[in-house]
Amino acid sequence: MQSGILYVVSTPIGNLKDISIRALEVLEQVDLIAAEDTRHTAILLKHHDITKRMVSYHEHNEASRAAQLVEFLEAGDSIALVSSAGTPAVSDPGYRVVNLASERGIPVVPVPGPSAVLAALVMSGLPTDRFLFEGFLPRAKRRVSRLQSLAAFKGTVIIYESPQRVVNTLQDILTHFGNRRMAFCREITKKFETVMRGTVQEVLGCVAQRPVKGECVIVIGKEGLS
Repeated sequence: MQSGILYVVSTPIGNLKDISIRALEVLEQVDLIAAEDTRHTAILLKHHDITKRMVSYHEHNEASRAAQLVEFLEAGDSIALVSSAGTPAVSDPGYRVVNLASERGIPVVPVPGPSAVLAALVMSGLPTDRFLFEGFLPRAKRRVSRLQSLAAFKGTVIIYESPQRVVNTLQDILTHFGNRRMAFCREITKKFETVMRGTVQEVLGCVAQRPVKGECVIVIGKEGLS
């Protein structure tokens, strides 16, 4: 029996119109959608008049669910893997099932699309020729050493952060990176999308004035950037 195909499908990071024609075709054609948050994905599917069976695939069930999904694939079912926003496996679940499917010889097909990393980078106004995506920083003992390592990177650094911790993280960046040029991007592609550009000190001063809401991306320029 021929195996199914695992499609890694990028979905909008905010604006529901930011989905490719190919992604919609795949979502309509597959036998099953493995979603990080089925309720969130249901909103996207309803918006585009797609009805499809879904199962959850998130960080808490990833190990066991990956094996189950590969069984479906080996039985001939095709599956679309989606995260709540953006590209699966980029600071989201996905690596385990892709790795296991690859080991079993099952075709893995990317359906590229929205990515908060690249959106923040290109809107930052900072150099794009060499960059490092960190994702979320460690919260505890490895945090300082990681910040020091990132500060030594000779290029643009991109960090995800929650609104509750963004002020503390900007303070840490000022301590370990110095007062470099940076951009603070919030709610990318959504109604209240904003970007603040300036030095770390300038951005920190603005962000600290009021509670931050929404999803945040911090983009830091390389040392010596004027």
